[in-house]
Amino acid sequence: MSTEERREVKKKLRREVLARRAALTEPERERGNLLITERILGHQWYYLSDTILGFVSYGSEICTTEILENALQDGKRVYVPKVEGQEMRFYRIQSLAELKEGYKGIPEPEGNTESYEYAPEEAANCLLLMPGSVFDPLGNRMGYGGGFYDRYLADREALRLRSIAVGFRCQQVESVPVEETDVKPYQVILV
Repeated sequence: MSTEERREVKKKLRREVLARRAALTEPERERGNLLITERILGHQWYYLSDTILGFVSYGSEICTTEILENALQDGKRVYVPKVEGQEMRFYRIQSLAELKEGYKGIPEPEGNTESYEYAPEEAANCLLLMPGSVFDPLGNRMGYGGGFYDRYLADREALRLRSIAVGFRCQQVESVPVEETDVKPYQVILV
C-alpha cells in the first residue's frame, strides 16, 4: 500500500469513527466521562505524578475537564498543549478559565506561562494524557491527522512510557493502519 493509499484509508476510517463518536447519546457520553475521570484519578501514575500533561477536550472528545480540575486542586503542575506552527508545546495553567480559542477552535493557553521542559530523569513524575480519533486492541492510535503527538513523543521515550491515550469504546476498530512515524501511547483506556 502506497503512502497516499494509506492516508486515504486513514481519512476514511477517521471519518467513520468520529461519526460514531459524535452519535453517542448524552447518557452514554456522561457515563464515559465519569468512568474515564475515575480511571485516571485512580491510576497509580496519577498518584505518583506531580506533573500532568493533559489535553483540553474539544467537540465530541471524551471530557477531561474534571481530571484537569482535580489535578489543579491536588496541587499538581498542570500543562496543556498549544499548537505553534507545526509543533506542540505544553504550557502551565492555574485554571481552565485562562484558556482561549486556539488551533482549529480548540481551547489553548496563551503561551505566556512556564512551558514544560522535558527531562528524561523527571519523566517518571509525569503523566501524559493523549486524545485520539481511532484506536485498536494493540494500543495503536490515530490522532486527527496533524501528527503533533507523534512528533512530540518521537525523541521523548521516557515520557512515552508514562502516556495514556483515552477515548470512548466506540472509537476502537480491529486494526489501525500504522506508519513508521506513529508513536504508540504506553496505555490506552477506552470506556
